[in-house]
Amino acid sequence: MNTATDSSPTTGVTTEHVPITPSILYFGTPVVLLSTENEDGSVNLAPMSSAWALGQVVVLGLGRAGQTGRNLRHRPDLVVNLPGPALWPAVERLAPLTGRRDVPEHKRDAFRFEPDKFAAAGLRPVPSDLVTPPRVAECPLHLEARATRVRPDAAGDFLVVEAEVLKVHADPRVVVPGTQHVDPSRWSPLIYNFRHYFGLGDELGHSFRSQTPCPRPGSGTPPG
Repeated sequence: MNTATDSSPTTGVTTEHVPITPSILYFGTPVVLLSTENEDGSVNLAPMSSAWALGQVVVLGLGRAGQTGRNLRHRPDLVVNLPGPALWPAVERLAPLTGRRDVPEHKRDAFRFEPDKFAAAGLRPVPSDLVTPPRVAECPLHLEARATRVRPDAAGDFLVVEAEVLKVHADPRVVVPGTQHVDPSRWSPLIYNFRHYFGLGDELGHSFRSQTPCPRPGSGTPPG
């Protein structure tokens, strides 16, 4: 077996890396709840953890057979709702549900159809301003968005969605007072780490490009 010898930058201890073949590569990514509009005007709410932002565009990775992908091909409005760590039980209640009445064959052993996912998760919808699907009241951050491109990934197994963010809503408790900035000492995303849920730990430092202050003593626990 080939190994690579490395030295830890924090302890100086030499470690050996081994080649592995993990079944999934969710190496610590934020969880989002996507609300989209079904063909009959009802709402689908789906958890996912393949999302990243580039400027005012959010890129999403979705299963090709899911209801969310179906919806965005024909009705591009969506809301990217970002839950905090305390909402992980609600996310997990959504995890085995699908908005497709015709549950795909590969999902039938583990998933079931649920028409009212908000109720099933114990979450509350609130109206959006610029898009049709509602926002999730309990999430500290909401990104109203519109899909501008929906295409298969390189292998043809997933969909890659590019969505332009039109409006951001924030719980005032996570905003730096008097600014347009999210306070990173008050906001903590829910992290999906190799299919386990985590929040953030203590701040280690900040980028030279940061426009927000260092954490304040006694700033408390982030909401959500």
